[in-house]
Amino acid sequence: MDLSSDLLRGYTDSIILRRLRDGESYGYRINREISDISGGSFELKEATLYTAFRRLEAAGLICSRWGDEQSGARRRYYSLTEVGMEKLSEDMAAWKNTRSLIDRLFGEVEE
Repeated sequence: MDLSSDLLRGYTDSIILRRLRDGESYGYRINREISDISGGSFELKEATLYTAFRRLEAAGLICSRWGDEQSGARRRYYSLTEVGMEKLSEDMAAWKNTRSLIDRLFGEVEE
């Protein structure tokens, strides 16, 4: 695991909240979106994903419901709460500040 993966894992909750900002979803779809957006460079282990869901729900940042079985397997759907939206806004602002600080500390980076 490289530094980028370690860094991203520290933002697991924020990444999940961001995916839910676009609307209700379920675990497998969220993980596929994360993988697709990252070009396959980052995926969450199933245990990590569902532990994060439990933690976020216990904190009141997301809520869940069981879907019906008519469309296939019964899925648990997650959605962002108002408190979750506020937390996501805070996390995104903190990330922008962190990114700006890292950019300043690294200075010009040659590619």
